[in-house]
Amino acid sequence: MRKLVSFIMWGFLCLSLFAQTSTDVARLRRADGSWTYVDSDFSAEYEIIQDTPGRGRSITKAAVFRRDRNNIYTIVVLEPQADRGQGYLKQGDTLWIYDPESGQFNTTSSRDRFRNTNARNSDFTQSTLAEDYRILSVSSVRLGRFDAFLYELESDKSGITFPYMKVWITDDGRILKTEDYSLSRQLMRTTAVPNYHQISGRLVPQQIFIVDELEGAVVNGTFVHERTILTVSNPSFAPVNDSVFSRTFLERIRR
Repeated sequence: MRKLVSFIMWGFLCLSLFAQTSTDVARLRRADGSWTYVDSDFSAEYEIIQDTPGRGRSITKAAVFRRDRNNIYTIVVLEPQADRGQGYLKQGDTLWIYDPESGQFNTTSSRDRFRNTNARNSDFTQSTLAEDYRILSVSSVRLGRFDAFLYELESDKSGITFPYMKVWITDDGRILKTEDYSLSRQLMRTTAVPNYHQISGRLVPQQIFIVDELEGAVVNGTFVHERTILTVSNPSFAPVNDSVFSRTFLERIRR
């Protein structure tokens, strides 16, 4: 009888752990869904402001077109005028950068910085946390005025921008904050997402604040971190012409 009771209790424990894990994964998938749109195309205008202590501020405006179901995107730089027509084309695991002055395409990495800002090229594509990372731990926390779940995630997949992350997620799937770490667990950058657009029941990040935890300069005796602010405006889920996701499209921009 004691063996039977022990077996039943062990079974309930296993079911409880499985249910908890399933809930955690489901919440992580909801978080991916607030940055991913596999059932439609997506386009928007991005303003990227880079604050570099001691060197001032730079502003880039770009048009972003995504087709997440095919893992492709196109980015066209609109401003500054001197760089107008520069573009990025991601097709699967390949990412090209186009220079209209030379007419040349060169490959780059999703892990690289976007135009020398603290944003990475991978910040402009869909979120695949549930697919790329394994969950190390989950805890209930308070972040500002929000109840949230703090996920610690780890990945050993090649091509991942950051192998270790902490992610703060609300129960409805909003990513509020992330901390990105190197393989040695060095904090590289902190990202906050204070607000979202809500369009036809979908979430689109409205502003993204990125703080580089390593780069900066001493100003008036205080170390000031580099910071990038991404503002997303005019988001749309209307179909995008197939030709936009091609090298030919980028070559025609400044003609």
